[in-house]
Amino acid sequence: MRRLSTDRTAKGALVLLAEMPLAKRLLGDKGYDADWLRDELEARNVRVCIPACSGRNHPASHNRRLDKKRCRIENAFARLKDWRGIAMRHTRRGDPFLSTIALAAAVILWLQ
Repeated sequence: MRRLSTDRTAKGALVLLAEMPLAKRLLGDKGYDADWLRDELEARNVRVCIPACSGRNHPASHNRRLDKKRCRIENAFARLKDWRGIAMRHTRRGDPFLSTIALAAAVILWLQ
């Protein structure tokens, strides 16, 4: 993969792009509003729903209805972070951490 210039918080997306599974759409917040990221995802035939930053000269369009559904994803992460072990990442290895997330998600769904 070629080296791309990065903007603000979209730097983390550069690392994740190589491991990204096949997807039809990508939802993101304003922190991922970068032209290079949009171009890279468009080359992979992924539809992007990222609102434009307020300081852009030529803001990119996005699907407002789909962006409103993004709050469900953010709320799910917020509920997972209520569990102290997940929020502080007490387990350093990947497998036990993923198991902790799965257990927390099962309990959260069971309590609803």
